[in-house]
Amino acid sequence: MELSPNVAAMKPSATLAVSALAKRLEAQGRDIINLSTGEPDFDTPGWISDAAMQGIRDGRTRYTPTPGLPELRAAIARFLSRGDRVVDPAGIVVSSGAKQALFNACFSLFGPGDEVIVATPYWTSYPEMVGLARATSVFAAGSEENDFRLSPEDLERVATPATKGLLFSSPCNPTGVVYGADELRAVAEWARDRGIWLISDEIYRHIYFGEGGEAPGLLDLPATSVGPHVLINGASKSFAMTGWRVGFSATTPELAKTMQGVQSHITSNAATPSQMAALAAYSDVGRTREDVARMREAFRRRRDLVMRLFDERLPNLSYLRPEGAFYLFFRVDSAFGDGRDSASAVCSWLLEEVGVAVVPGEAFGEPRYARMSFATSDAVLDDAIRRMATLLG
Repeated sequence: MELSPNVAAMKPSATLAVSALAKRLEAQGRDIINLSTGEPDFDTPGWISDAAMQGIRDGRTRYTPTPGLPELRAAIARFLSRGDRVVDPAGIVVSSGAKQALFNACFSLFGPGDEVIVATPYWTSYPEMVGLARATSVFAAGSEENDFRLSPEDLERVATPATKGLLFSSPCNPTGVVYGADELRAVAEWARDRGIWLISDEIYRHIYFGEGGEAPGLLDLPATSVGPHVLINGASKSFAMTGWRVGFSATTPELAKTMQGVQSHITSNAATPSQMAALAAYSDVGRTREDVARMREAFRRRRDLVMRLFDERLPNLSYLRPEGAFYLFFRVDSAFGDGRDSASAVCSWLLEEVGVAVVPGEAFGEPRYARMSFATSDAVLDDAIRRMATLLG
C-alpha cells in the first residue's frame, strides 16, 4: 500500500504502544505491572464530574464555538493571568487535549524548509508533530550534569537561518526536570532575540515539588523577556482528567484565529460536557487548588519512595531527580550485554522476565535511559522495583 508522504516517516506513539502491549499480556493472564502510561491514578474530583453531568441534564450537549465556550476561555484566561500579565481570552483555543493544541501550533507555524529545535529528551510526539507539518526537527540537549536543561549556548550551537521554532516542556516529560526562573528566562530571551517561536508545554506545571506548587512558567517572566510564543496546558494531568480530553493553547489573538481554523477542519470543538467540567475546574480556583495540592503531595511521597527504593535496591542505576511530573528517568545502559544492546532490549527483557512495563529511552531521544511512571500506589511501586532488582540489581 502506498501512503501519503505526509505520514511516510511517522512513528506510532511509543508510550501508547508499550501500554497496549502490557494490557494485551495482562489480558492473556500475565501478572503485569504497567508503569508506562502518563496518567494520574486518581479519579477526577467528584464536583468537577458533577458539573459535566449537570451540563448534560441542562442540555449542554450541542456544538460550541470551535475555540471553546466563551465562558471557559475567559475562565482559563483569568486562571493564567498574574500581576500585570493579563491574558486575553481571544488568544485561548480549547482543544481535545493538549496534544491537539500542540499539533495546532506546529501545523499553523511550521512547514517545508523550516527547522524546529526540539529539546532532548523530548516527549515522544514532539518530533512526529513537527514532521507532520513537514518541517524538520533539530535535536538539542543540555549537559547531562545539568540534567539536560538547555542553555542559550546549547541552542546557539544548533540554530541556523532556517530555525523557526523551539519546542520544550517544563516540568519535562520524560525526565521530571524543571527549568528555574533564571534558566527559563535565558531560553525565552534567546528565542525572543532571534524572532523564534517558543512553544512551551506546561501541562505538568502544577505537579511541581518545589516551593509554591507551581513550576516557573512563561507568564511568570517579565513580558519584555518573552517574544513570539505559544503556551500549552490543559486539565488532563493536574486535575486527573486525562480521558475528558481538554487542553488549550494561549497565544496572540491573531495566531489563535489561525489555530482555531486548523482545528475547525479536524475536530471542531472539544466535547461539550468535558468543557463544562473544565469550566468548573478553572472557575472555582480555590477548590481546584485544594484538590491539586492533595494529589501533588501524593506524587511527592511516591517520588521520594521510588528514589529511596532505587538507592537501596538498584544502586548501580543512576537517575535524574524529578522536580515535577510523575516520572523517573533512569539509566539502563549498565544492563547492556548478553544480546541486549539498547534500552528497548532491556525494557523488553523486564517485561518478559518479571512483568514490569517501562518505556525505553529511544522513544524520547535518549537511548541509554528508560522512563517509569510513579502515578500508582506505594505497594505497586515497591513490588515493581523489587521485581526489577532481580534482573538489574
